[in-house]
Amino acid sequence: MTMVKTILVATDFSEPSDAALLYGRELAGRFGATLHVLHAVQDIYVGALGAENSSALPPYLQQQIEDEARRRVNELVVDSDRSGPATVPVVVTSSSPALSIVDYAKDHGIDMIVMGTHGRGALARLMMGSVAERVVRLAPCAVLTVRHPEHEFVRPDALTASAHMRP
Repeated sequence: MTMVKTILVATDFSEPSDAALLYGRELAGRFGATLHVLHAVQDIYVGALGAENSSALPPYLQQQIEDEARRRVNELVVDSDRSGPATVPVVVTSSSPALSIVDYAKDHGIDMIVMGTHGRGALARLMMGSVAERVVRLAPCAVLTVRHPEHEFVRPDALTASAHMRP
């Protein structure tokens, strides 16, 4: 059995990512693990437009996007009562979110990746690709994908209580 000391939650600020963050926090708390919350910012100068068209965009635009992503990630990791796991906010810039997640996991010895999935159909995945699918294929560790809406955690003590209540 592998000890889980570091958990990475990848977020794109969507509802499935929020659900994954709930799972990541719960798992990190149960294992006493450090939680890394990562957002991969699209490199607008290379990713969307191609390097040859990057001069058409103002040079400060990428920085503004990254600053906003940092602000949002920092909001996600706030633990007002400090009862949650130790958390590391991370923002990286990349043209491939999946590869950024995998590389971060490799570079930081991540034991488990938790990420949301939008649950798209086969045609949508074929046309757009799936970050979660690529991460599952390439990750150096276990990957837990969470669909939204997700099933809630069921605590073992709640199962025991409900079993005793049945006639």
